[in-house]
Amino acid sequence: MSTGLAPAPAAAPVSAPALALARDLTQRQLPAYVHDLGALRAHVRTIRTALPTGLELYYAAKANSEPPVLSALAGLVDGFDVSSGGELAHVRRHRPDVPLALSGPGKTPDELREALAAGVERIHVESLHELAVLDALATRPVSVLLRVNLPVPDDVLGDRALTMGGSASPFGLAPADAEEALRRSDAGALPHLRILGIHAHLASGLSAAPQIAVARTVLTWARALFDRHALPLCEVNVGGGMGVDYAVPAERFDWAAYGDGMARLLAEHPGVAVRIEPGRAIAAYSGWYVTDVLDVKHSHGRDFAVVRGGTHHLRTPATKGHDQPCRLLPIDTWEEPWPRPEGTLDRVDLVGQLCTPKDLLARDVAAQTPLRAGDRVAFALAGAYAWNISHHDFLMHLHPTFHHLD
Repeated sequence: MSTGLAPAPAAAPVSAPALALARDLTQRQLPAYVHDLGALRAHVRTIRTALPTGLELYYAAKANSEPPVLSALAGLVDGFDVSSGGELAHVRRHRPDVPLALSGPGKTPDELREALAAGVERIHVESLHELAVLDALATRPVSVLLRVNLPVPDDVLGDRALTMGGSASPFGLAPADAEEALRRSDAGALPHLRILGIHAHLASGLSAAPQIAVARTVLTWARALFDRHALPLCEVNVGGGMGVDYAVPAERFDWAAYGDGMARLLAEHPGVAVRIEPGRAIAAYSGWYVTDVLDVKHSHGRDFAVVRGGTHHLRTPATKGHDQPCRLLPIDTWEEPWPRPEGTLDRVDLVGQLCTPKDLLARDVAAQTPLRAGDRVAFALAGAYAWNISHHDFLMHLHPTFHHLD
């Protein structure tokens, strides 16, 4: 199949290897997830260069736990954060050499048993009940962090932030419960648990300056808490949530500014191991969802292109309420015996195959030439929270294929 590739105005970036594969995939391979592992490694190396010595980098496996992604990250990150027994078993099976931290607000006793049996390096405890269950199950010393729901400074969060702390929330212990946890530990009521410090993931979608402000809040509060109990503060996990801008996909979180600010903060807290656990900001940029246009129709003044697949494969735009950034890939040849549908406008809405108006991937996408059936679309920022959070079997369409470029 011969193709002619031309980006739409302000088209989303696509790496050269991913763009070449998007052109060469057969129709039977579409839709497809394309992951550029070389781009992923380069991105993480850039992050590591920006981060100060002493700041540990964990990867939140919930963002994308595909085995090739985990293998590409192993050796570049200090560990993986897992959030269920299923993730724990999956990551241990594929990367048994990487340290793990287990998080999540609803750990079952069986999941805690599995974590103990697997020798998980850190368990983030979310409640006094969970603390008691873990101590009862443990037969050896277990290192834990207390996840705490701390107030978030009013001037830190923007409109687009997704907050997990600072108000009524199912995540973490209330500050008073964290005090009680340390009192119980002081009194010998938790003989198997070593409470090393605090974990606080308070918000997602933040830029560098508010991320640093949140980290300062967490570290300052944790230091005061442990000082009150005359205990050494060994570790603080300040969470992830580094912002990914889906509206301007070429712009990325300012890791250099973040690294400079965190270096100053670490200097104020010598002897404390500080850890971050981004997921989306690590994996999003190296994945694309590639599909083709099945039909183009005009309705009430708008053009709609129906693509193969949809939000049952790529739920991110429906979840976050945005237009997924994309690049249109014109295909010049048309070998079907029937006429080729094409748009009438220079703007088009991209929708999927589902029987719901919520199956909307992107609105008002600029097209240099009218979009036609048979043209292709590469949706960017699909390397994280994409396939793995989608309702795959709604309407029972075929699943996409997966391709990892290395």
